Amino acid sequence: MAEPTAASVRLEREGARATLLIDRPEKKNALNEAAWLAFQQVAAEIESDPEIAVVTVRGAGGVFSAGADISEFVALTSASTERRDAFADAVRDGEEAVARISKPTVAAIEGACVGGGCQIALACDIRLAAEGARFGVTPAKLGIAYPVVSTRRLVTTVGKSAAKDLLFTGRLISSDEALAIGLVDRVVPAGQLEAELESLLAQLEANSRYSLMVAKRTIDGLDDPASHAELDALWRGGFSGEDLKEGARAFLEKRKPAFSWRG
Repeated sequence: MAEPTAASVRLEREGARATLLIDRPEKKNALNEAAWLAFQQVAAEIESDPEIAVVTVRGAGGVFSAGADISEFVALTSASTERRDAFADAVRDGEEAVARISKPTVAAIEGACVGGGCQIALACDIRLAAEGARFGVTPAKLGIAYPVVSTRRLVTTVGKSAAKDLLFTGRLISSDEALAIGLVDRVVPAGQLEAELESLLAQLEANSRYSLMVAKRTIDGLDDPASHAELDALWRGGFSGEDLKEGARAFLEKRKPAFSWRG
């Protein structure tokens, strides 16, 4: 099994903000096994740091991710079952590690966002794209299938018909079409991506981290009735929390709140 390396996916910090950076610009940020393993490592670092409020996920060099590193697929065709299973586990667990980050995650998408890149973008909470970005779900062009959980996220996001269109054709679509089908949430001119991202992060960072955590867990847990009692307890717990006390005082005093909850 490949070992995660700092060169494949790395964590950058600026105050309460973290960036999960796919850093293989020479390969258009194609995702190799080391990158999928590194997603797990970096996500664990983010989860262990209570001072991080919000996470941006992006690619280096103006490209989100061109998809899988195809050279690894060639080797897998003649590998043992155990070796292929280890690779599949790395892909599955890397995507799930990003999806399970408890803080809000924003995918800032430029250039290509294809295949495995779409998996990671769909694992984020909000997808912000620059005009000119291109999207595709292309396993049919390689003779493989899209992972089950990834397909479920795609269907949940764009609907069954649009998901079938993307998966059956493997075609690339524009940022405008991605917005129209709901694959991304916002599209801005390429030169305004950083300003739009800054505005969005500032809004998230200013809000109660307790509120954001509960909102994310509740939305993600709606389809799991077994989690509803726990989610109900989290909702009720807010009424006795320090953030409500501060938020209510700030509202009455007509000032910005200084929320203190860190988990």
